[in-house]
Amino acid sequence: MTLLTFQLLRRSTSVVKSFNSFQKLRRFTVTTHPAMSSMTVNDLRPHVKEYVLEKAELCKPDSIYICDGSEEEEQQLLKLMEEEGMIKRLTKYENCWLAKTDPKDVARVESKTVICTPNKRDTIPIVKEDVKGTLGQWRSQNELQQDFRERFPACMKGRKMYVIPFSMGPVGSPLSKIGIQVTDSPYVVASMRVMTRMGGKVLDTLGDGEFVKCLHSVGQPLPMEKQPVNNWPCNPAKTLIAHIPDQREICSFGSGYGGNSLLGKKCFALRIASRIAKDEGWLAEHMLILGITNPEGQKKYIAAAFPSACGKTNLAMMNPTLPGWKVECVGDDIAWMKFDSEGKLRAINPEAGFFGVAPGTSMKTNPNAMLTIQKNTIFTNVAETSEGGFWWEGLEDETPSVRYFPTLPNLL
Repeated sequence: MTLLTFQLLRRSTSVVKSFNSFQKLRRFTVTTHPAMSSMTVNDLRPHVKEYVLEKAELCKPDSIYICDGSEEEEQQLLKLMEEEGMIKRLTKYENCWLAKTDPKDVARVESKTVICTPNKRDTIPIVKEDVKGTLGQWRSQNELQQDFRERFPACMKGRKMYVIPFSMGPVGSPLSKIGIQVTDSPYVVASMRVMTRMGGKVLDTLGDGEFVKCLHSVGQPLPMEKQPVNNWPCNPAKTLIAHIPDQREICSFGSGYGGNSLLGKKCFALRIASRIAKDEGWLAEHMLILGITNPEGQKKYIAAAFPSACGKTNLAMMNPTLPGWKVECVGDDIAWMKFDSEGKLRAINPEAGFFGVAPGTSMKTNPNAMLTIQKNTIFTNVAETSEGGFWWEGLEDETPSVRYFPTLPNLL
């Protein structure tokens, strides 16, 4: 593909102000922008504080920042990334941004995505010695520990560690689950605010309960040996996305892109959640959820399973062509489903935003998406027009004045 991209469509959210003051802690400084309040590490619940300090001791960041998920925080992060040349404004639209990644960091890397369980057959089917399996990658505990020793020590040196409390599903819902992600990427923080519910309210809801542990680093401590391509730090040679279901833990290294770094998506909402669901008696599935109401007012919900990049989002956002019918999008990618006390199957979309592949998306294939992304959207690896707009394959008929150069290298 010439252009490989995703779009993040921001949801509206209430401002959660849960920060108090900042302080120094061990060698780490808890920092904040002067215009914002801040929570300190010592304000965290003991089990959350223990996790954050454990990863800070390992990764050696210069400072720790606890995210509150507010609009003020989001704007400061966008401003920071703009100043650093990591993103730029798409001036044709309202609050839309464009990021261009290193061409070596443009997709989920299934070959470097592993699951660690005590027994291999708990993760993947056992195949003959001369056959290569295609249903996942297993890693032993000893192998994974060696992988970690080669990657994570001091990986955040010179950078800030962001602590992201987030909820998959509505905050406080009996079907929702909470995660804590630590990362050294402001791009990840801004994107997680789109895709999850995050901030102080999540910490209040968590209390002393369990959470999924999520560690992420771009894998480039400062100073970097080479200038990052497109101001996008990453370490493709050592990229690894590891899942440890027994410990409810995800560790991602080397990639800042999409599902490799936004650990609430496939990593949590499908891989770890499917294990939690197995233990608790529910289902975590790669499915859209669609609400359909007929002219008589009878409403039914449909869940449909499709692989990635085959049209789930287009179907989930469809416009009905039959008079009197109504279609509503509940979710376009992941469904958590559980039978209630009456035996009825209930479902939620654990995500809060939309995350989609751009090529092929147009007013013809998905008008609702096209109208939505006119504002409050982060675009990644799409082409930019001279008037500050976006472009990708599939928009040729809608933008006849845009010339298409399929081999132009700076489209990435």
